[in-house]
Amino acid sequence: MTVSGTNFGRAAEDYGTFRAGFPESIFDRFAELDVGLPGQTVIDLGTGTGTLARGFARRGCKVFGVDPDSRMIGEAKKLDRQSQFSIRYVEANAESTGLDSAAADLVTAGQCWHWFDQHRAVAEVIRLLKPGGKLVIANFDWLPLSGNMVAATEELIMQYNPDWRFGGGIGMYPQYVPVLSEAGLQNIQTFSYDLDVPYTPEAWRGRIRASAGVAALEADSARKFDADLMALLSTRFPSSVLAVPHRVFAIVAEKGT
Repeated sequence: MTVSGTNFGRAAEDYGTFRAGFPESIFDRFAELDVGLPGQTVIDLGTGTGTLARGFARRGCKVFGVDPDSRMIGEAKKLDRQSQFSIRYVEANAESTGLDSAAADLVTAGQCWHWFDQHRAVAEVIRLLKPGGKLVIANFDWLPLSGNMVAATEELIMQYNPDWRFGGGIGMYPQYVPVLSEAGLQNIQTFSYDLDVPYTPEAWRGRIRASAGVAALEADSARKFDADLMALLSTRFPSSVLAVPHRVFAIVAEKGT
């Protein structure tokens, strides 16, 4: 995916290797809301390397992954082969997938809704959903807490990329809800919870290389950033395993019958 100067395709291998997928616990929460049940048809928008898509496939869903970047889809397919899952991929934008109308029990968007034209995307979601079908918007974000390694990493990103606008987040997105309500989606529910994700220093560097703030850098700047991040971790946060705080946040909304 390439958005506003951010080239995730260039970082696709790091994205697939180091970026933490959604935790298993989120799929248990979804199941309590009749989301992602065996036999359901799922269309995963902005699928990237397919972390949500594989999670639903693992639970017996028929899954289609949609992404505009062929390199991301290539990484997704490689991970599918390793996990022995069969997911169909479509190279297309979330706002215009080309898939059949009323084909999905569930449309999902993991870690990507902010990249979309939200009004056009929700119109496409409504077109894709069966009556009574559901939309899921899910995020799994690191938490920059005072003095922690995440906050220090974000400070370094800002030194290299002052235009980066995703720092200092709290991992919650209530601002998405009004657009969904205005479009006619119903029974809107949200949930959130926190957990730590273990990263080795090498894996954290790879994760950050696959983030928007670093993927936007030119290759030379990205290499210098990575060297500085390695030095920062070794001097300020010397540990073989880093416990990185994260927050899960999800919105579930229903199309009327």
